[in-house]
Amino acid sequence: MSLQERLFLLAQYLLPHHLLSRLVGLAAECRVPWFKNRLIGWFARRYRVDMSEAQVEDLHAYEHFNAFFTRALKDGARPLEAAPDAVLCPADGAISQLGRIEHGRIFQAKGHSFSAVELLGGDAERAAPFLGGSFATVYLSPRDYHRVHMPLAGTLREMVYVPGRLFSVNQLTAENVPELFARNERVVCLFDTERGPMAVVLVGAMIVASIETVWAGLVTPPKRALKSFRYDAAARAPIHLEKGAELGRFKLGSTAIVLFGPEQVEWAEELAAGSPVRMGQRLGSSLDGAA
Repeated sequence: MSLQERLFLLAQYLLPHHLLSRLVGLAAECRVPWFKNRLIGWFARRYRVDMSEAQVEDLHAYEHFNAFFTRALKDGARPLEAAPDAVLCPADGAISQLGRIEHGRIFQAKGHSFSAVELLGGDAERAAPFLGGSFATVYLSPRDYHRVHMPLAGTLREMVYVPGRLFSVNQLTAENVPELFARNERVVCLFDTERGPMAVVLVGAMIVASIETVWAGLVTPPKRALKSFRYDAAARAPIHLEKGAELGRFKLGSTAIVLFGPEQVEWAEELAAGSPVRMGQRLGSSLDGAA
């Protein structure tokens, strides 16, 4: 490991994660034309963002950086895999890891794993349906489309805000920060689907200013403490989202993790750690074709 990499990792533990992220969040909401235009233009050039896919191609037309970052795509830019048994990739990016949840743990990278119970907020009962099941972790890079979509149609059962750190998420931190995804701030979305329980976990990271869902908007509990929101029929009207529908978005992005229970899905054979993916492509298939 180089000296630069060692210093970067050391900084992950020393920097004031939340303060830095909130300051960046304020800049990302700035509407002053000269500032937001220069910021958006620099970012688009630095990360080679493909604006030909965006509904609004003009960089100066966005009211602030966050509007640009969470930009909508043109109709048809992300066609959905049409096979009835397909489990869709929830986001653009690259596969970080995918496989089985073994002994209650999810593989992270290079000898590291993290607890499924901790990932889902520390509740063993909430995590129980996924033990022995399948997981897929998708990393969203800065240049990617940053909206997250439904792998399968589902009815929302519970949303859990889990407070935590905001370590940067990349290959270096995945290989060197233990329990990375179970330590970072995250929003857990639990759905009932034709393949049983499905969890989609939106994981924050350094300078990720916020996470939104389509049903709750900005997820910002008044205190940085674990909070669960129930959406069963007894609590409020059911929320059902179709396969491929938008679920939420990152304002400055990170990682989406999808979980299923045992013997429900199998991941596409051609996918492995590092494979580039796009929202809507086949991430896997239902084992009995019933999705």
